[in-house]
Amino acid sequence: MKAILFSQYGSPAELHLTEIPTPSPKENELLVKVHASSINSWDWEYLSGTFPNRMFFGLFKPNPRKQVLGADIAGTVEEVGSRVTRFKPGDEVFGDLWESWGGFAEYACAQESAMQIKPEGSTFAQAAAVPQAGVLALQGIRKAPPLQPDQRVLINGAGGGVGTFAIQLAKLAGAEVTGVDAAHKLEVVMATGADHVIDYKQTDFTKTGERYHLIIDCHGNRSIADYKNALLPDTTYAMIGGTRIIPVLLQDYIGRITGESRKFCLVAEGPNKGLGDLRSYMEAGNIKPVIDATYPLEETPEAFRYFDSGLHKGKVIITIKN
Repeated sequence: MKAILFSQYGSPAELHLTEIPTPSPKENELLVKVHASSINSWDWEYLSGTFPNRMFFGLFKPNPRKQVLGADIAGTVEEVGSRVTRFKPGDEVFGDLWESWGGFAEYACAQESAMQIKPEGSTFAQAAAVPQAGVLALQGIRKAPPLQPDQRVLINGAGGGVGTFAIQLAKLAGAEVTGVDAAHKLEVVMATGADHVIDYKQTDFTKTGERYHLIIDCHGNRSIADYKNALLPDTTYAMIGGTRIIPVLLQDYIGRITGESRKFCLVAEGPNKGLGDLRSYMEAGNIKPVIDATYPLEETPEAFRYFDSGLHKGKVIITIKN
């Protein structure tokens, strides 16, 4: 089968279209004919060889068993393992291959527990946009108590994959949403449902005097003190992306000593938790993926270059013809 392979950490130049053997499903797995996948920040970080990924997937070069990127997939079940009970050949499915990767290929094996039936009425491209970004957004929303109508939510990095889902989920709860991002993404942020937008280069949202019931942070590039300036008492900060993980994790212990009422959380529940709920929201028309661009499998390196440019809005999709 055809797949996009990388054997060295580095730039998109390391991604090569290659013929490799079609995998065989284990007893608890499905073999999925992949029709679409999508790029996530984690794909880029793995390709680049960031330190956390090297610790998990190969210190000096990618693990030979994990050299095909792509976690999100949508496709058709080709074969099922002997212990699979929820799916049969021909079923259209989607999910996050967080533990195994392999989505940028004509076929991929997936654990039964990682897959859901594709939302009725959605395309494969739309379904492939959902699993990782949608689940992270949903988990971020659920870090706080159930949102009440007119509570204020701020999403930092609102124009990306996670952010555009988070806007829709917060609006579904009736919240008043402020989206923060670069100027070229603000039109999409508004179109997705945000009530207010902030160009981060023009305005520092932590110094406006506005305070929020929930901050969903896709960048994690500010200090804890900055975020506290933008939060009301007894509210929640949910970190989805960024480099300041340790300060966020320490807040739980520090708060017990200081009596801090604001909760600081890292979104790290794992893949596919809530994917069934997202499927229901899509079928009901409550959320819709924002797709910026699609690229065929053979143009995956170019898709990564576009993703890295920071110009994309919402999701970048890889389509596979087979």
